[in-house]
Amino acid sequence: MSGFGCQHLSAFKADNGTKPYRIIHSNFIVCNSEEARRRKAKSCICHTCRVSGPRLHSCMSCVYFGCFGARHIHDHARTKRHYLSVDLTYGAVYCLACGDYVYDSELEDIAREVTNGMTHTRVGVHGSWSPTYTEVQLLQQNPKRRKISEHSTIGLRGLINLGNTCFMNCIVQALTHTPLLRDYFLADKHNCKMLNESQICLVCEMCRLFQEFYCGVRTPHIPYRLLHLVWTHARHLAGYEQQDAHEFLIAALDLLHRHCKGTNGMSSSNPHHCNCIIDQIFTGGLQSDVTCQQCNNVSTTIDPFWDISLDLGRPPDSDPRNHVDESEEPTSLMECLRRFTRPEHLGSSAKIKCSKCHSYQESTKQLTMKKLPVVACFHLKRFEHSTGYHKKISTFIPFPEELDMTPFMSSSRNNNNGYRTQVIQESSSSLSCSNKYSLFAVVNHLGTIESGHYTCFIRQHKDQWFKCDDHLITRAMQHEVIMSEGYLLFYHKQILEYQ
Repeated sequence: MSGFGCQHLSAFKADNGTKPYRIIHSNFIVCNSEEARRRKAKSCICHTCRVSGPRLHSCMSCVYFGCFGARHIHDHARTKRHYLSVDLTYGAVYCLACGDYVYDSELEDIAREVTNGMTHTRVGVHGSWSPTYTEVQLLQQNPKRRKISEHSTIGLRGLINLGNTCFMNCIVQALTHTPLLRDYFLADKHNCKMLNESQICLVCEMCRLFQEFYCGVRTPHIPYRLLHLVWTHARHLAGYEQQDAHEFLIAALDLLHRHCKGTNGMSSSNPHHCNCIIDQIFTGGLQSDVTCQQCNNVSTTIDPFWDISLDLGRPPDSDPRNHVDESEEPTSLMECLRRFTRPEHLGSSAKIKCSKCHSYQESTKQLTMKKLPVVACFHLKRFEHSTGYHKKISTFIPFPEELDMTPFMSSSRNNNNGYRTQVIQESSSSLSCSNKYSLFAVVNHLGTIESGHYTCFIRQHKDQWFKCDDHLITRAMQHEVIMSEGYLLFYHKQILEYQ
């Protein structure tokens, strides 16, 4: 690539300015809207061979896309004398007259401006990084680099148990191996608003924690600062008693959310109306439909959620008007989700005032997923607390390594007969790749409700699993993970659609 612009590009800019490049870069390279992404997927084909091949280029002078490898863009340039084109993958400008890609600082600034503008609205998308003078000096003083390969163990690090803190260690392991959360913190995207009080900011401590995990050091880390901040901000978790890992997860997400809130702006498309990194990754929308049995009027509400808690025990009573036999305990994660999303008859003791009938009527209620989060966390309710009665449910609940949530979406529901016979549709034709998830972390509880110990399985690479038992990190086989008891299950979306 030429280190500076060419005369042909200079002449083009003098006649047309930089607007053609900005339009191409915004609409066909960065794609800063959902409409632009659809347009790119539909329009980016060679106008000569009608193939969407690699190295597609767009003419800067007219509306023409052409293959670079098949030289269709070259033929167009010679025929029309349009010598300048833009690579639709990277945004580089190619000059046919010079026979080389050319660099122009003004166009580079436009590309950086458009790309960096997307980092405020798209989770997991970060602009290009340009080191400061201080960072350049640090890089020169520390020339040693670590190569990340498929067998790399960077990111694996044990955590010292500070006295019944295994519940915290497991959640930390799951969070530090959440891909988009890792990318956010390692990209130094957090802008602390506490100024001189960064020592009490939990998000700043998470930044330090991620750096500790991915610096390459293998000795166990002592998370005493994190424990102190949790005790400071979540008083109900203070002390050395054994705590619940699920309760700690929700408290940690809430604290991180509150400390991040306001730094990323608001989002109308997010059910939580917050665009902080926690809500971008973990927040979904749960739709509740209450149907009047008299007039079939449906009252719908959508609430945000960070996790889904699934019952394992046998329901206290079985209503024959419900569509599925409720007398049996669930036998799999899929069965738990079916129970969670099936219609439930509320009965005569829980009548609601219908907005259409204007009278109290019996009704049915159904929960479905309106919006899926990037990371879906399922909490298997293994601890049962009743009046004077406490026990742990150790039933084995099989869970898949890959999960399709399409059958449990609001859009998969049967709307016939005014929602009277709502059921979850599971036909193969309704399955969607955009709703598929992959398992990446499993938290397990060993022992009884009175005393026990938490361990965690995390996925480091595509097919590599490791068991985290406080300071001990050992390699695990896939069947060990799938056959484990399971208390908290973390799934990551396979395909991300940026809104």
